[in-house]
Amino acid sequence: MSTLELSQDGPVLQVWLNRPDSLNALDDATLTDIAEVFDGAARRFDLKAIVLGGRGRSFCAGADLKNPPGRGGTGERERRWRSQIGDRACRAIADCEVVTIARLHGHVFGGGFALALSCDFRVATETTSFALPEVDLGIPMTWGAVPRLIAEVGASRAREIVMLCDRFDAATAHRIGLVHRVVSDAELDDAVAALAGQLVAKPERALDVSKSQFRAYSNSLGDATLSDGDYFREGIAAHRL
Repeated sequence: MSTLELSQDGPVLQVWLNRPDSLNALDDATLTDIAEVFDGAARRFDLKAIVLGGRGRSFCAGADLKNPPGRGGTGERERRWRSQIGDRACRAIADCEVVTIARLHGHVFGGGFALALSCDFRVATETTSFALPEVDLGIPMTWGAVPRLIAEVGASRAREIVMLCDRFDAATAHRIGLVHRVVSDAELDDAVAALAGQLVAKPERALDVSKSQFRAYSNSLGDATLSDGDYFREGIAAHRL
């Protein structure tokens, strides 16, 4: 794939966002590739864990504002379908039949934050910074991130993160339950490998059913984002990005 780098070590698939010159900013091609890989994992019975990381200095700085995703289309239905590309990518990760781990470093902003939030586990370096700047940019937070964030950290914290748009560090992310491990930069790969190894060693059926349970209970919060692609597209258009 032109935007992703894939490698496999036994039952663990490594998926790397591979646009390091743009801090792995997300365009249509990247989001389409992400959706394809994670949707396809349902047919990969050799896999027991997938690690999502980013090449270069950051995990992901968010949507590519030079080439924003979700635009184009010749008719209303196609335009609306295209506008949902970010939601489809995040949903593919969240609904993936394989346990997923986000390997986080550098910037985890906007759409990158939404991708990480869609994973089952998150491991970050001490220097990782997090932010959802969408409201400050005049764009509501979309891609299904709001209900997922509420499910992970609670409504009060989620409201603060989404509406105030403040940047926060990995220690704060760990304290509020957003990330599961915080390690030094040098320890990141070992920590991710250790977590993946621990998960791979679990009885497969019990782990699979447990993931399904958490997915079902999280969805009980409801998801009011069926039209969030419309909101994202309108926000991008308003700023002529």
